Amino acid sequence: MLLPLPTTMRRFIATSTARDMTKESRKDSNSAGDALFREAMRGVKPLDKTRPAPAKPAPKARAMSRRQDEQAALRESLATPPEDSDIETGEEMSFRRPSLPERDFRKLRRGQFSMREELDLHGLTSDEALDAMREFIVEARAEGARCVRIVHGKGLGSGPKGPVLKNLVNKWLRRWDPVLAFCTAQPRHGGTGAVYVLLRR
Repeated sequence: MLLPLPTTMRRFIATSTARDMTKESRKDSNSAGDALFREAMRGVKPLDKTRPAPAKPAPKARAMSRRQDEQAALRESLATPPEDSDIETGEEMSFRRPSLPERDFRKLRRGQFSMREELDLHGLTSDEALDAMREFIVEARAEGARCVRIVHGKGLGSGPKGPVLKNLVNKWLRRWDPVLAFCTAQPRHGGTGAVYVLLRR
């Protein structure tokens, strides 16, 4: 004759059975989910881990457009007529727009402005020098430079017509709207073979 199980024993067996049934149904559910996932992923290839990092975002179109417009305007303003190649200059050069205060021009002539950028035109043709100056000034302004130095040389080997690059630099800088003033550099900065150029902010 079987004796009835105590109440606590009956509860333990019922709980264990329910837990085992839950585990079994969870296991069946997981197996079915795994199968569905594998079916959905059939034919999908894993990403290539050696793929290079994405490139830096392109600069804003507005900024690029502004820079291109400025370069185009400079190109037009600096187109040098043939007669400009015959311009003669003295040993020293200077130019100041009326809007620039005289005290700032005196400071420029003394070489008292901080110069962050420099361009050397030695060995360039007139066309190459024009392109180099245009790019140099556009970049200098974009970087916030106020005063720069351009080394044009003294033209000692230029022949009877005198220093070609120096004369052309003199003409070009006068035509450039971003240029507020320029003048021959102090001897410590190249003397008559270079100019300080003060730019608009």
